[in-house]
Amino acid sequence: MKPKYFLLLPSLIAILLSFGCFSDGDVDDVVKATVERYREMEIREYQGANLDPAIGPYDNSIKGVQTVDMGSYRLTISGLVDRNLELTYDDILELDPYERLITLYCVTGWDATILWKGVLIEDIMDLAGIQSGANTVIFHSVDGYTTSLPLEQIQQNDLILAYSSNGLDLPAELGYPFMVVAEDKLGYKWARWVQEIELSDDSNYKGYWESRGYDNEADVER
Repeated sequence: MKPKYFLLLPSLIAILLSFGCFSDGDVDDVVKATVERYREMEIREYQGANLDPAIGPYDNSIKGVQTVDMGSYRLTISGLVDRNLELTYDDILELDPYERLITLYCVTGWDATILWKGVLIEDIMDLAGIQSGANTVIFHSVDGYTTSLPLEQIQQNDLILAYSSNGLDLPAELGYPFMVVAEDKLGYKWARWVQEIELSDDSNYKGYWESRGYDNEADVER
């Protein structure tokens, strides 16, 4: 039987050809390099689905991969809430966990199917009390990156703030300690290294890439 990574080959080729970087003769090297991106003990299959490495093919963050000081880290809930909150990593882990298989689609053309585990973003916001005027949720990252999602979409779709991918803690490349799993949205809505969740009434808010011309809806087109 062929190793499981051969089942991933079509999507890997599509990703790399979209960059114009590889020819057919490079396929073996591509597969080998991708397989080596799996972390030790990382889950590679879930309910019959093959999982991609929970790192991604390359880093496209605005200031490089961030290393968060967990000794001083706090997740702040602010804006149109009844009370501002600062939560530790352990505070978040005490909330009810949710685990879902979701595919991340990057605007540059690649995708990755990963088993995510985290908590409902709504559950976190409820701890602070959501005020009636709020309609938008702005995510702030430690590197200064921001993006937003409509509050209603977060609530109706049970979107999660992930702390685990493929059975392990998020790697730094994916935004440890927390990453927004913005299901059915393009990758620039998936904020990494989240340090603040702000409730706002500015439905036209534009984050880092959105203010530079990217679509604020960012819906994935199947």
